[in-house]
Amino acid sequence: MSVTQIDIDDDALERTMALSKARTKKEAVNLALRYYADQQDRAARISRHFERARRWGAVEDAERRHRAEKGDR
Repeated sequence: MSVTQIDIDDDALERTMALSKARTKKEAVNLALRYYADQQDRAARISRHFERARRWGAVEDAERRHRAEKGDR
């Protein structure tokens, strides 16, 4: 683990600590960094999955079925 000195938004840090029940600033910052990285990883996986589905034609099929169902009403 590295030691880094940074300026942190006090309000954001307080909110993060309150919402996460983090006991220390370090814990809150590390939690926020891991959360952000996890969110970005998840978004990338969803994007790859959606792109694969589009290549297979699944997205267009779903859109076509949706339009057909809406037309039946």
